[in-house]
Amino acid sequence: MRIGKLIAATAGAALLLTSLAFNAEAADGKTAGDIMVRGRIIGLLPAESANVTIIGGDVDASNEWTGEADFSYFFTDNIAAELIAATTKHQMAVKRSTSGTVDLGDVWLLPPTLTLQYHFAPKSAFSPYMGAGLTYAVFYNEDKASGLRSVKYDNALGYAFQAGFDYQLGGSWYFNADVKKIFLNTDVTVTTNTGTVIHADTDLNPWVVGIGVGYKF
Repeated sequence: MRIGKLIAATAGAALLLTSLAFNAEAADGKTAGDIMVRGRIIGLLPAESANVTIIGGDVDASNEWTGEADFSYFFTDNIAAELIAATTKHQMAVKRSTSGTVDLGDVWLLPPTLTLQYHFAPKSAFSPYMGAGLTYAVFYNEDKASGLRSVKYDNALGYAFQAGFDYQLGGSWYFNADVKKIFLNTDVTVTTNTGTVIHADTDLNPWVVGIGVGYKF
């Protein structure tokens, strides 16, 4: 009985995918002059390391999930530029220091990223792509932990590499999956209530992973 249900479910899934692929192939795919707008759910996952003066240790930034919007313009069928915009709030701390774990409070991060992409098989239902570009990280609304006089994060320019794919669901609608690696360094300056100043030369280097849907105009 279970085998029969499994076969029926597998057959149904195969028919659905075949139908989606047929509809996608019937459309014109990605074309020069197209604009694609996507909405994704992304995870911003820092892979941080730091050189912390006085107390030593490493800076720790929390993993966070949020919504993201991106806009792509196709210069040719294969080449496009993509701009992404999202913001996340991260809990920050210094761990494994001579003072143990030091809570730094939290900070918002806005890292708009512009990439130039190459889209493989732009006329096919399944169209992977790769890209590279720049990101500019803006830190704002710092909320310092108790016991600290101030925590300051320097805005920074970094670079990004990207890979993903679009799957045409039918007409102008696409399913999208995307991963980026952003190489990003910032200087963090912490002043305690006793006047001690701590500097942390911090590599955040986050992974940004996401899935979503897109619409092509």
